[in-house]
Amino acid sequence: MHTTQISVIGSGSEWEKQAEEVGRLLAERGCTVVTGGGGEVMAAAARGAKQAGGRTIGILPGESPSEANEWIDYAVATGSGHARNLAVAASGDAVIAVGGGWGTMSEIAFARRLGRPTVLLDPGLAVEGEGIMRAATPEEAVELALLALRS
Repeated sequence: MHTTQISVIGSGSEWEKQAEEVGRLLAERGCTVVTGGGGEVMAAAARGAKQAGGRTIGILPGESPSEANEWIDYAVATGSGHARNLAVAASGDAVIAVGGGWGTMSEIAFARRLGRPTVLLDPGLAVEGEGIMRAATPEEAVELALLALRS
């Protein structure tokens, strides 16, 4: 039985509140939250999921599971550096971007190449294109991602 996995990507300490809310809302809907396992947005999304009783997966760039933040249940050490962004995008049935920079841009590109529904929380990165949805709130981001999986 497959549990819905949603990848929450992004970076920036200014986005932590929104990311924590996204993680909490996903866990409340029964989703497993996948992140890159690091700090800022990744840690906040995992923290929100754990506080709501959810499960978390961290896809790490390094070679040791101990590099994961404290809210990760299952740490996957890839030893592949930035190339792990493909695994983060591929591990989610859908992707929600909260803030971010170049690494997040690469994950968005991988997600779209893989056909994963992708939601950007405003006023996030200036990315447009087929399959890119924009959300004004964490609630809308979660709803759009899950709705896209049902259609």
